[in-house]
Amino acid sequence: MSAVDELKLISEEVCACRKCTRLVTYREKVAQEKRRMFREWEYWGRGVPGFGDPKARLFILGLAPAAHGANRTGRVFTGDRSGDFLFEALYMAGFANQPSSKTREDGLQLRDVYIAASVRCAPPANKPLPLEILNCRSFLERELALLKPKVLLALGKIGWDAYLEMLKQHGEIESRGAFRFAHGAEYSLGPGLPRLIGVYHPSQQNTQTGRLTASMYASVLKRVRKLLAQA
Repeated sequence: MSAVDELKLISEEVCACRKCTRLVTYREKVAQEKRRMFREWEYWGRGVPGFGDPKARLFILGLAPAAHGANRTGRVFTGDRSGDFLFEALYMAGFANQPSSKTREDGLQLRDVYIAASVRCAPPANKPLPLEILNCRSFLERELALLKPKVLLALGKIGWDAYLEMLKQHGEIESRGAFRFAHGAEYSLGPGLPRLIGVYHPSQQNTQTGRLTASMYASVLKRVRKLLAQA
Protein backbone atom coordinates (compact mmCIF):
# COMPACT_ATOMS: atom_id res chain seq x y z
CA MET A 1 0.00 0.00 0.00
CA SER A 2 1.36 3.44 -0.91
CA ALA A 3 1.98 6.19 1.65
CA VAL A 4 -0.97 8.11 0.21
CA ASP A 5 -3.27 5.14 0.73
CA GLU A 6 -1.90 4.50 4.21
CA LEU A 7 -2.46 8.13 5.21
CA LYS A 8 -5.98 7.95 3.81
CA LEU A 9 -6.66 4.85 5.91
CA ILE A 10 -5.39 6.60 9.04
CA SER A 11 -7.62 9.58 8.23
CA GLU A 12 -10.67 7.33 7.92
CA GLU A 13 -9.89 5.72 11.27
CA VAL A 14 -9.51 9.12 12.93
CA CYS A 15 -12.86 10.27 11.58
CA ALA A 16 -14.58 7.12 12.86
CA CYS A 17 -12.85 6.96 16.26
CA ARG A 18 -15.04 7.03 19.38
CA LYS A 19 -12.53 5.90 22.03
CA CYS A 20 -12.83 8.94 24.29
CA THR A 21 -16.36 9.31 25.60
CA ARG A 22 -15.77 12.80 27.00
CA LEU A 23 -14.42 14.09 23.68
CA VAL A 24 -17.09 12.42 21.56
CA THR A 25 -19.82 13.90 23.76
CA TYR A 26 -18.29 17.38 23.63
CA ARG A 27 -17.50 17.50 19.91
CA GLU A 28 -21.02 16.34 19.01
CA LYS A 29 -22.68 18.73 21.47
CA VAL A 30 -20.76 21.66 19.95
CA ALA A 31 -21.66 20.49 16.44
CA GLN A 32 -25.33 20.41 17.34
CA GLU A 33 -25.54 23.66 19.26
CA LYS A 34 -23.13 25.59 16.98
CA ARG A 35 -22.02 29.18 17.39
CA ARG A 36 -24.42 31.86 16.20
CA MET A 37 -22.09 33.19 13.50
CA PHE A 38 -21.81 29.66 12.05
CA ARG A 39 -25.45 28.61 12.40
CA GLU A 40 -25.69 27.91 8.64
CA TRP A 41 -22.76 25.50 8.78
CA GLU A 42 -23.07 21.75 8.99
CA TYR A 43 -20.39 21.10 11.59
CA TRP A 44 -17.91 18.27 11.07
CA GLY A 45 -18.28 17.04 14.66
CA ARG A 46 -15.89 14.07 14.30
CA GLY A 47 -12.23 13.27 14.73
CA VAL A 48 -10.06 15.58 12.61
CA PRO A 49 -7.29 13.83 10.63
CA GLY A 50 -3.90 15.20 9.73
CA PHE A 51 -3.33 16.55 6.23
CA GLY A 52 -0.61 17.76 3.91
CA ASP A 53 2.11 16.63 1.57
CA PRO A 54 2.53 12.82 1.63
CA LYS A 55 6.26 13.39 1.01
CA ALA A 56 6.59 16.00 3.74
CA ARG A 57 9.92 16.42 5.49
CA LEU A 58 8.44 18.86 8.02
CA PHE A 59 5.87 17.51 10.47
CA ILE A 60 3.91 20.11 12.44
CA LEU A 61 2.29 18.84 15.63
CA GLY A 62 -0.39 20.94 17.24
CA LEU A 63 -2.62 20.57 20.28
CA ALA A 64 -6.17 19.67 19.22
CA PRO A 65 -8.98 20.83 16.91
CA ALA A 66 -10.72 24.03 17.95
CA ALA A 67 -14.37 23.59 18.88
CA HIS A 68 -15.61 26.06 16.25
CA GLY A 69 -12.57 25.79 13.97
CA ALA A 70 -11.51 22.34 12.81
CA ASN A 71 -14.43 20.70 14.64
CA ARG A 72 -16.59 22.79 12.30
CA THR A 73 -14.58 22.59 9.07
CA GLY A 74 -13.10 19.10 9.36
CA ARG A 75 -9.52 20.17 8.66
CA VAL A 76 -6.93 20.88 11.33
CA PHE A 77 -6.20 24.61 11.88
CA THR A 78 -8.81 25.54 9.27
CA GLY A 79 -11.40 28.17 10.12
CA ASP A 80 -9.99 29.79 13.26
CA ARG A 81 -7.57 32.56 14.20
CA SER A 82 -4.79 30.15 15.17
CA GLY A 83 -4.96 28.71 11.68
CA ASP A 84 -4.99 32.18 10.13
CA PHE A 85 -1.69 32.94 11.88
CA LEU A 86 -0.12 29.56 11.09
CA PHE A 87 -1.04 29.38 7.42
CA GLU A 88 0.07 32.94 6.74
CA ALA A 89 3.44 32.08 8.31
CA LEU A 90 3.71 28.90 6.22
CA TYR A 91 2.78 30.83 3.08
CA MET A 92 5.39 33.50 3.73
CA ALA A 93 7.99 30.75 4.22
CA GLY A 94 7.00 28.99 0.99
CA PHE A 95 5.37 25.98 2.62
CA ALA A 96 1.80 26.77 1.46
CA ASN A 97 0.25 28.02 -1.76
CA GLN A 98 -2.06 30.53 -0.05
CA PRO A 99 -2.01 32.51 3.20
CA SER A 100 -5.36 31.45 4.69
CA SER A 101 -7.71 28.52 4.97
CA LYS A 102 -11.44 28.74 5.58
CA THR A 103 -12.87 25.40 4.36
CA ARG A 104 -11.65 21.93 3.31
CA GLU A 105 -12.36 22.84 -0.32
CA ASP A 106 -10.59 26.21 -0.51
CA GLY A 107 -7.63 24.99 -2.57
CA LEU A 108 -4.99 25.10 0.16
CA GLN A 109 -1.96 22.96 -0.64
CA LEU A 110 0.94 22.36 1.71
CA ARG A 111 4.43 21.90 0.28
CA ASP A 112 6.82 19.60 2.13
CA VAL A 113 4.63 19.90 5.26
CA TYR A 114 2.19 17.63 7.06
CA ILE A 115 0.09 18.93 9.96
CA ALA A 116 -1.60 16.90 12.69
CA ALA A 117 -2.70 17.33 16.30
CA SER A 118 -1.76 15.45 19.45
CA VAL A 119 -5.48 14.95 20.10
CA ARG A 120 -7.77 14.54 17.12
CA CYS A 121 -11.05 15.68 18.71
CA ALA A 122 -11.90 19.09 20.18
CA PRO A 123 -11.47 18.95 23.98
CA PRO A 124 -13.44 21.05 26.49
CA ALA A 125 -11.53 24.25 27.33
CA ASN A 126 -8.77 23.12 24.92
CA LYS A 127 -7.43 20.84 27.68
CA PRO A 128 -7.15 17.16 26.72
CA LEU A 129 -6.64 14.57 29.44
CA PRO A 130 -3.52 12.36 29.50
CA LEU A 131 -5.57 9.28 28.54
CA GLU A 132 -7.03 11.14 25.56
CA ILE A 133 -3.55 12.00 24.32
CA LEU A 134 -2.56 8.36 24.78
CA ASN A 135 -5.60 7.15 22.85
CA CYS A 136 -4.53 9.25 19.86
CA ARG A 137 -0.88 8.26 19.99
CA SER A 138 -1.15 5.38 17.53
CA PHE A 139 -2.32 7.75 14.79
CA LEU A 140 0.74 9.94 15.32
CA GLU A 141 3.08 6.94 15.47
CA ARG A 142 1.80 5.63 12.15
CA GLU A 143 1.99 9.01 10.42
CA LEU A 144 5.57 9.53 11.55
CA ALA A 145 6.56 6.01 10.50
CA LEU A 146 5.19 6.64 7.01
CA LEU A 147 6.53 10.15 6.49
CA LYS A 148 9.90 9.84 8.26
CA PRO A 149 10.19 13.64 8.58
CA LYS A 150 13.49 15.43 9.03
CA VAL A 151 12.06 18.10 11.35
CA LEU A 152 9.20 18.00 13.84
CA LEU A 153 7.84 21.41 14.81
CA ALA A 154 5.83 21.26 18.04
CA LEU A 155 3.27 24.03 18.45
CA GLY A 156 3.16 24.48 22.21
CA LYS A 157 4.17 22.43 25.21
CA ILE A 158 1.37 19.84 25.01
CA GLY A 159 2.41 18.77 21.51
CA TRP A 160 6.07 18.88 22.60
CA ASP A 161 5.42 16.67 25.62
CA ALA A 162 3.18 14.28 23.68
CA TYR A 163 5.92 13.62 21.16
CA LEU A 164 8.64 13.20 23.78
CA GLU A 165 6.47 10.88 25.85
CA MET A 166 5.96 8.73 22.77
CA LEU A 167 9.73 8.51 22.31
CA LYS A 168 10.18 7.68 25.99
CA GLN A 169 7.68 4.85 25.79
CA HIS A 170 9.53 3.51 22.73
CA GLY A 171 12.81 3.57 24.66
CA GLU A 172 14.34 6.17 22.32
CA ILE A 173 14.93 8.71 25.10
CA GLU A 174 15.32 8.12 28.82
CA SER A 175 13.16 11.00 30.00
CA ARG A 176 11.48 14.20 28.83
CA GLY A 177 13.30 16.28 31.44
CA ALA A 178 16.41 16.77 29.33
CA PHE A 179 14.40 18.51 26.61
CA ARG A 180 13.00 21.78 27.90
CA PHE A 181 10.28 23.46 25.87
CA ALA A 182 10.75 27.07 24.80
CA HIS A 183 10.03 29.08 21.70
CA GLY A 184 12.87 28.29 19.32
CA ALA A 185 14.16 25.40 21.43
CA GLU A 186 15.92 22.85 19.21
CA TYR A 187 17.20 19.34 19.92
CA SER A 188 18.78 16.50 18.03
CA LEU A 189 17.24 13.37 19.55
CA GLY A 190 19.30 10.70 17.87
CA PRO A 191 19.86 8.82 14.62
CA GLY A 192 16.74 8.29 12.56
CA LEU A 193 14.65 10.77 14.54
CA PRO A 194 13.56 14.19 13.26
CA ARG A 195 15.13 17.29 14.72
CA LEU A 196 12.73 18.67 17.33
CA ILE A 197 11.93 22.38 17.36
CA GLY A 198 9.45 24.14 19.62
CA VAL A 199 7.37 27.25 19.04
CA TYR A 200 4.64 28.93 21.03
CA HIS A 201 1.18 27.79 19.99
CA PRO A 202 -0.48 30.34 17.66
CA SER A 203 -3.44 30.77 20.00
CA GLN A 204 -5.24 34.11 20.26
CA GLN A 205 -3.97 34.40 23.82
CA ASN A 206 -0.41 34.34 22.51
CA THR A 207 -0.82 36.36 19.32
CA GLN A 208 -3.09 39.11 20.66
CA THR A 209 -0.94 39.76 23.72
CA GLY A 210 2.24 40.02 21.66
CA ARG A 211 3.83 36.98 23.28
CA LEU A 212 4.00 35.55 19.78
CA THR A 213 4.62 37.62 16.64
CA ALA A 214 4.83 36.89 12.93
CA SER A 215 8.55 37.64 12.96
CA MET A 216 9.08 35.03 15.68
CA TYR A 217 7.51 32.35 13.50
CA ALA A 218 9.34 33.60 10.41
CA SER A 219 12.66 33.23 12.19
CA VAL A 220 11.95 29.62 13.21
CA LEU A 221 10.64 28.65 9.78
CA LYS A 222 13.78 30.15 8.21
CA ARG A 223 15.78 27.83 10.47
CA VAL A 224 13.60 24.90 9.39
CA ARG A 225 14.26 25.75 5.76
CA LYS A 226 18.00 25.67 6.42
CA LEU A 227 17.79 22.29 8.13
CA LEU A 228 15.78 20.81 5.27
CA ALA A 229 18.26 22.16 2.72
CA GLN A 230 21.03 20.34 4.60
CA ALA A 231 19.09 17.07 4.91
